[in-house]
Amino acid sequence: MKNQVLLLLFLGVTLGWGSPPAKGQDRFYTKTGYISFFSKAPLEDIEAHNRQVVSFLDFKTGDLVFSVPMKAFAFKKSLMQEHFNENYVESDRYPKATFKGKVLEIQQVNLALDNLYKVVVEGVLTIHGVDKLIRTNATLQVKGRQVQGKSTFSVTPQEFNIQIPSLVKEHIARQIDITVDMLYVPYVTKNL
Repeated sequence: MKNQVLLLLFLGVTLGWGSPPAKGQDRFYTKTGYISFFSKAPLEDIEAHNRQVVSFLDFKTGDLVFSVPMKAFAFKKSLMQEHFNENYVESDRYPKATFKGKVLEIQQVNLALDNLYKVVVEGVLTIHGVDKLIRTNATLQVKGRQVQGKSTFSVTPQEFNIQIPSLVKEHIARQIDITVDMLYVPYVTKNL
């Protein structure tokens, strides 16, 4: 928990969010965001869920950042989780995945009007120490002073230099589907 608070402070200062927001602030955040991944495989499907994602979204600039603790992905089987952390993503060496990018059509989102907005998100996803440009469709659902952000996209382990041993290669799908679901609330200093 202490590390999450420090991370929030670091991200806030890095993005210029160090001072208390003024009335009508357009900066939103979550520290309980949800990301899951799914891999359809011949022998057994692989699925994991993470509800400890920290994310900031600035509706003035479109800036969007994520920090994803890799060890927070929970699997049905503990052995899968162990292999994921130790053998594939090497969580001790690469403890976080990150995303730094922008919501490209942010000016179309009206925070005063409850509505569903279709947007495009573009930026750099870093997993396993490897950066990859990602561009994907997303939605932002404004409801009251909360914003639900959702997106799905696919990656491959090879794009991030994640080595799959030949013994199990046929049991893991080539493509991994990622689901992102964030409930953003206005960013104020007292939230930390």
